[in-house]
Amino acid sequence: MSDLFLGLAILSVAWGIVSAMIVTVYLSRRGVKINYLLIRILIIKYIHQYHQITRQETGKPGPWFYSYVVSMLLALAFAALGLGLRAA
Repeated sequence: MSDLFLGLAILSVAWGIVSAMIVTVYLSRRGVKINYLLIRILIIKYIHQYHQITRQETGKPGPWFYSYVVSMLLALAFAALGLGLRAA
C-alpha cells in the first residue's frame, strides 16, 4: 500500500514539473527573462511572477498557479503517507 502512495507522489511531482514548465513558457512570452541554468532554485520566484501577471491581466491567478501548488501539496501528502505506512 505504501508503494501506491509513493507512486502517486511521483506522479504529483511530475505534474508539478509540467505546470512549472508551462509557467516559464508563459512568462517567457510575456518578456520575462528565464534563467534556465538556475531554474530549480528560481521556480518559486517564477510561480510568484506568474501569479502577479495573471492577476493583473484577469483579476485572478492563472490556472497553472493552482495546478503547481496543488500538485506539490499532493506530492508532499502522498509521500508522507507512503513513508508513514512503510515505517509502520
